[in-house]
Amino acid sequence: MATSGAVGEGYSGLNGFVSETEHKIMTDLPAELLEYILCFPVLKHVDICNVSCSCKRLHDVCHGRGKVWGHQYKLRWPRLQKHYRQNECCDWLKEYRTRHTVGLQIRRTVVSISKRFFTEVPCVGQVLGDSFAEIESLGAPEHFCEDELLSILNSDRRKSLTLKYYAKKILYFLRQQNILRSLKMFLEQPAEQQSALEGAVLVDQYCNPLADVSLDGISSQLEEITDKVKKMLRMKNSSHPSLRVTQGDCFAVEDFELERQVVVALNAVLYEQLQYKGNECDYYNPLNSYIHQVLLRRTGIPISLSVLYMTLARKLGVQLEPVNFPNHFLLRWCQHQRGSGDIYDFVYIDAFGKGKQLTAKECEYLIGHQVTADYYSAISTTEVLLRMVGNLLNIGKRGEGNEKSYQLLRDSLDLYLTINPDNVQYLLLQARLYFHLGIWPEKVLDILQHIQALDPSQHGAVGYLVQHTLEHIQHKKHPVEPEVKRRSAAEHVEVQYSVGLIMKHKRSGYNCVIYGWDPKCTMSQEWITTMRVHQLSSGANQPFYNVLVQDGTCRYAAQENLEPHSAPLEIAHPEVGRYFSEFHDSHYVANEELQTRYPEDMAETLGTVRDLYHRLTPSSGQASGQQESPKGPGGSSQDQKSQENKEAMPM
Repeated sequence: MATSGAVGEGYSGLNGFVSETEHKIMTDLPAELLEYILCFPVLKHVDICNVSCSCKRLHDVCHGRGKVWGHQYKLRWPRLQKHYRQNECCDWLKEYRTRHTVGLQIRRTVVSISKRFFTEVPCVGQVLGDSFAEIESLGAPEHFCEDELLSILNSDRRKSLTLKYYAKKILYFLRQQNILRSLKMFLEQPAEQQSALEGAVLVDQYCNPLADVSLDGISSQLEEITDKVKKMLRMKNSSHPSLRVTQGDCFAVEDFELERQVVVALNAVLYEQLQYKGNECDYYNPLNSYIHQVLLRRTGIPISLSVLYMTLARKLGVQLEPVNFPNHFLLRWCQHQRGSGDIYDFVYIDAFGKGKQLTAKECEYLIGHQVTADYYSAISTTEVLLRMVGNLLNIGKRGEGNEKSYQLLRDSLDLYLTINPDNVQYLLLQARLYFHLGIWPEKVLDILQHIQALDPSQHGAVGYLVQHTLEHIQHKKHPVEPEVKRRSAAEHVEVQYSVGLIMKHKRSGYNCVIYGWDPKCTMSQEWITTMRVHQLSSGANQPFYNVLVQDGTCRYAAQENLEPHSAPLEIAHPEVGRYFSEFHDSHYVANEELQTRYPEDMAETLGTVRDLYHRLTPSSGQASGQQESPKGPGGSSQDQKSQENKEAMPM
């Protein structure tokens, strides 16, 4: 950018004489006009740096707290504007430098952990310590880290898949850590100040850290339902005191008849108008426990619907209490003087059963057996959360042993032990889970030490796990070199397909992508028998392929059951980024780690793609061969066999 060019040239006067030429340079312009020019969208931060170094005048115009650097900051990181007050004056140049430095460090961190994750079940917290200590030393706000991770995730959908895979896991972990801190602060509040709704939202956020779930958002939806109930109530009793309640008011209706009118109106809106109902058909779906999903799908289980019902009732002045009834969470509504301890002074509301009102005896009919009076008592918000998290824990334990169920089990254990940190049963379950998955052995030892201090009688189970965890730590100090499989080897001559190809299963019809192969089936004889591999024409004596399936499973399929897909498409599997760096129209490009294990497969894949899909346009096949694979992790099929849910699907 020229800073000393003439603004005006000489001109000829009326008498033919040339007056003295007037020269004006850019730096003579007013500061406001210079700022306006330097905020032009085509100028990047490098341009501003160059301009500010050209002379003192422009250096002063581009000062750190000025409009120019503020514009650059907002232009590059628009998501961060919500963290600043409007017209806030701050050192934008310093903010820019810090955010830029954090971005570089975040990307280095994502790349550095990928190699360590390739042959293990990813556990971000295990390896983030040193890398994030460096970021924390910068004194940067946490939202800088999150913004950079979101920038990675929002880049080109088909590219940088490995970078996105680990960025997503890091963002998941960081948000969960923030939510745990919020949960601990919530639990430190006096019991009477704890809201069951806020606790339920924290549970929801922890299990769904990448979803847009907030207490304000949930509260706004409940206010809309409250307004509908008020409208219904106004039709029945236009002078009802609940109609005068505004958001945030602490109010209680004292008259029983007025309370009854609220409950009737609430039932009419919630169950008749909005069609909320208990999810009897899919009771053990974890979505039933997440309050944002209950509002979205208008269905849930007894405890989630009870939290919703109780919150709405309290907004309208009716004080309902949670009851930890076995097998079926309930609410109780006092019909007599408040503070009564007689279970027959209450009506029990079944939010799962469309707000049906039950006597104490009818509650027993609901579950089919008698219970003691203790089960009819009101419980605290903390106990409500323990019951809610306990439900998720049981769902996780009922899971199929895939990554999704393991993640739910890990998340619910984290939550339960945050609320009740000295529960030996769940501490032991957490240690066994981590041991089983082969992750974070150092944390396993910490958990076991805590268990031993709480309950010395557990020394048998603790001793066994300590011994094998120490062996695992020693084993990790001497990692085995990954197996390299070359197609040119004589024993691999029968392998027809290569990693990255999009395939279709001939019998089951599912779509998948190959991420590994073996020249012969390497599973146990028990697995081979269970999967009826012997019924295949070539039995186990043929190549088998590790494939990521469209439905989110990982399977082990025989060569004779696979064929190249006639119209290749992207495979929406959560682990795709672990093995591939890019989807290139008709195939996936293996990332660096996967190419290390299958060094000759990429050329084979490109040749197959060219023959199958690019016969009419050979130039496109050549172009695909020029694609570069960014650094990232991958994995051999052998490394993953003990961790994935594999099915031969021979039939």
